[in-house]
Amino acid sequence: MRTRHVNLLITLIAVVLFSFSCFCISRMTQTSNQLTNCRNHISEFKESILRLKNKTERNRQELLNAFKEMKLDISEKEHDAQNAVEKKVNASDTNETVSDAFEVLKFFFPHLRKVDRLYPDVIMGREKTGVTFALGISTVNRGNYSYLKQTLTSILSRMTLPEEKDSVVIVSIADSNENYVKSVVDMITKKFKRQVTSGSLEVISIPAYFYPNISHAARSTDDSEKLESWRIKQVLDFCFLMLYAQPKAMYYLQLEDDILANKMYLTKITDFVHNITSNNWLYIEFSVLGFIGKLFKSEDLTDFVRFFLMFYKDKPIDLLLGDIFLVKMCTPGEALEKCIERNKHIRIRYKPSLFQHVGIQSSYPGREQYSKEI
Repeated sequence: MRTRHVNLLITLIAVVLFSFSCFCISRMTQTSNQLTNCRNHISEFKESILRLKNKTERNRQELLNAFKEMKLDISEKEHDAQNAVEKKVNASDTNETVSDAFEVLKFFFPHLRKVDRLYPDVIMGREKTGVTFALGISTVNRGNYSYLKQTLTSILSRMTLPEEKDSVVIVSIADSNENYVKSVVDMITKKFKRQVTSGSLEVISIPAYFYPNISHAARSTDDSEKLESWRIKQVLDFCFLMLYAQPKAMYYLQLEDDILANKMYLTKITDFVHNITSNNWLYIEFSVLGFIGKLFKSEDLTDFVRFFLMFYKDKPIDLLLGDIFLVKMCTPGEALEKCIERNKHIRIRYKPSLFQHVGIQSSYPGREQYSKEI
């Protein structure tokens, strides 16, 4: 009996110990899981802190970059504002120079005396000055025909880069048709953007108020009167262009909008001028056709314009150019025939011609011309 009680006690103690062990194991497992969860939370916390740190660093860098951009933007705006002021001052000075060049017109045309300042309607380019050569091209609407792009391509592509930098080509639109003016400006902007940007190519448009009243001849049904009106306007167009070009360069080369230039034409002109022993020349002919290829010293242009304007109703401009040569070169008392014969030997002409006339459709409506350089 006693042995039975002892066995029962032992069994009870074993059960209690087993239960306690299970409880301890359960608690240890739970604690271990809690520790694992704790470690996971700590790791997640560390990762969150690291992400926050990285994000803070990125935000700091972005903020610094934003400050730098703001500082650069402010600096650029200040620089642009300063340039705008300088450009405005320079433009004002240039406009004053251009306006002064046209003051001579008021002497010949009373209707212009009411105009405060004379200047072109449109100026496209950088108003380049201080160069050696200014090349002038006057253009008008020829209807369905146009040689201007071909002419400009020839003139500009056959310059060297140094020659281009030391020159300015001026296209003068002598036509009041707004659609034609726009078409010329658009074509030049698209085709010759680099030359316009560099200042080597400019476009001006002659204001309609510049011309005296010759509309009666233009509206006439008489072909001779229409032709006379066209010739008068052509002389005035050239005069306006010459006055605009005068303060820009040392020399002025007159061209037309329907010609092609020979290769290295400007190099040959430069070398020829430099090799002339005397500076006492009136003008140099680099083409014998009309008014094409005539080189003038810019300082003499105002005198030429004055002479042309005195007789602009009487003769075409190429004939007036011959007349001024006789006036300048003939001595008092000398027989005209003798003077003309003598001048044949002293007129400066470059051979062969550096320019070829290619336009068939004349700027005079309905007329065709086939003049070629021989």
